[in-house]
Amino acid sequence: MKKMKTLKKNYEFENVLKKGKFYIGKQITIYVVKNNSQNNLFGIAISKKTCKAVQRNYIKRRIRENYRLIQNDLKKGYNIVFLWNKKIPVNEASFHIIKEDMKKLFEKAGLL
Repeated sequence: MKKMKTLKKNYEFENVLKKGKFYIGKQITIYVVKNNSQNNLFGIAISKKTCKAVQRNYIKRRIRENYRLIQNDLKKGYNIVFLWNKKIPVNEASFHIIKEDMKKLFEKAGLL
């Protein structure tokens, strides 16, 4: 299995959040900005105020898996940051709802 390329540094996240366009869904928000490479880089940011570490990692795994399934259909050359909506309880983090939300947001952004 190929390793996914991710955003790791704080300045990379800040660049996407400041310069990128955002699209809001039911459970997730995505920020998208064009980069100068042939790959998509993605990152996931969930606030500590949302929930404990176990629940944050649960949400991250769901988002990461959905992104892995859809990444081959996306246009190349973008940095993408996923944010979780703090108002949504963690027990509503369903795999299928996140998948539908992600598809709608990528269609809005014109990446699908």
